[in-house]
Amino acid sequence: MSEIKHVLGISGGKDSAALAIYMSQKHPDINVEYYTCDTGKELTETYDLINKLNSVLGKNIRLYKSIDEVNSPEGNPFDHFLAMYGGYLPSATSRWCTGKMKLEPFEKEIGDNPTISYVGIRGDENREGYISKKENIQSIFPFRKNIWSEDVIKKFLSNTNIDFVKSEYEKHTNSGNIELILQYVNQPISTTYTQKQKLNALLDTNVKLFNKVVFQWLKTTDYPVGKLDSFSLIDNDEVLGIDAIFKILDDSGVGIPAYYKPIEYEVEIDGEVKHGTYSRSRSGCFFCFYQQKIEWVWLLEQHPDLYEAAMVYEKEGYSWMEESLEVLKKPERVSAIKKEHYIRMNRNKLKAKTATSWQDEILESEGEGCASCFI
Repeated sequence: MSEIKHVLGISGGKDSAALAIYMSQKHPDINVEYYTCDTGKELTETYDLINKLNSVLGKNIRLYKSIDEVNSPEGNPFDHFLAMYGGYLPSATSRWCTGKMKLEPFEKEIGDNPTISYVGIRGDENREGYISKKENIQSIFPFRKNIWSEDVIKKFLSNTNIDFVKSEYEKHTNSGNIELILQYVNQPISTTYTQKQKLNALLDTNVKLFNKVVFQWLKTTDYPVGKLDSFSLIDNDEVLGIDAIFKILDDSGVGIPAYYKPIEYEVEIDGEVKHGTYSRSRSGCFFCFYQQKIEWVWLLEQHPDLYEAAMVYEKEGYSWMEESLEVLKKPERVSAIKKEHYIRMNRNKLKAKTATSWQDEILESEGEGCASCFI
């Protein structure tokens, strides 16, 4: 049997960076290979973060390459694939960037080896993230209450698996609430009792016990985790949200990626000068099409050279969004975008009746994007 490989992808964002630190500190028994997939178009702050992580983790972060830069006429992954696609820029409806520069090099590097991939989706997020279609790759989510992926839960909680789950719970618990647990286990999933309800009921009763039973079931399958003699994460019952992520980064000395830190801007509204703050809400290429317009303004003012570089790609009818960067950079558009952003953020403060922090703005922006880029 092939040795089980443990990998963790570092995107340059806060969550994957914090997860790498968390795994190295909390689960040193697991020999994790940390990797990144460089597009050649990342922010300087992203490369700085990866360099800091190299020191803190005590091992080098491997680069999973999507091209042979030496023999590519373009010299970097993004321009290589852009040429291959005839200058057609990636977009929300055609995300070739994610597939070609992130997912394909990852799956090529893994090959057919049984592999556990650790994913930095937080406990305060409601999304699944990237799940490989390759059966030899299993995703684990250490920050969540439910560390298992959707495909595992669907099979484990299947009505046809009730007898197995019941017997394993009976073997592994001395808990006084076993009758309540078995009541949840025995109730079939239906239109009135959904998989999510059953999952939450079992997790709320005893997370570690639930994980132990899932682990025993996995041993009857071909999932990589089931091939392990032991797995320390089944004793994990922590649920980590955004505040915990920032604390991990601060305590480690790596710090928060610099592009998250708010920078003050001025905007005139009804003849009065107002002071707002902007920052970038995600990792990824400096010209990522998922950016909000205020983030494009941030790029224009904080990295004017990169903004100009992004403009170069807008030709022959292709642009990063509905309006071109040439139009967006005009002073009247910059002022209008800042005004809209300032009003929206202050409206949110009034609705919440509490101060809206820059962390809140990051959370608000996380709904869109490619999981493999932004985790």
